[in-house]
Amino acid sequence: MKFILIFGPQAVGKMTVGQELAKITNLKLFHNHMTIDLVGHFFDYSTKEGKRLVNLFRQEIFEEVSKSDMYGIIFTYVWAFNLQADWDYVNQISQLFESRGGNVYYVELEADFDERLERNKSDNRLVHKPSKRDIEWSEADLKIAMEQYRLNSLEGEIPYSNYIKINNTNLSAPEVAKIIKKSFHF
Repeated sequence: MKFILIFGPQAVGKMTVGQELAKITNLKLFHNHMTIDLVGHFFDYSTKEGKRLVNLFRQEIFEEVSKSDMYGIIFTYVWAFNLQADWDYVNQISQLFESRGGNVYYVELEADFDERLERNKSDNRLVHKPSKRDIEWSEADLKIAMEQYRLNSLEGEIPYSNYIKINNTNLSAPEVAKIIKKSFHF
């Protein structure tokens, strides 16, 4: 079992890279908005109820996948490095897969802010993430997140051996997927 965590700030291309990686491997994509938008029909993600349900659905999926004979899963996540809770969450899901004999791979994406603003309006993003269709709100959310959180790691901060950081400002999603596949021999 392989668990690939693709992380980085909003609109950096996590889901799109995950889609491309899934196309060229036997990995399944579980992007973070699959649960956020599901729960969003009932509770806003910012509410206590919304966060609880999103985490519950994700945990149950991780439990079942980690026990299965699937080749592996790609999960996308916005990791706030200045929040201990996010470090704890990453460690928790990593340990779940490792405790069942799985291998965990960490892929960090970074891109210039102007490029992220453009990607925030892409057709693919808007098709797969209904909550991002309010572009004015989504752009404001990107800016607020940049002010409140550190969404890319510092040099040497990631302690994991199966780790790669890619600046994909000028790379297509298929190019990034090929880099990931080659780096980790998927």
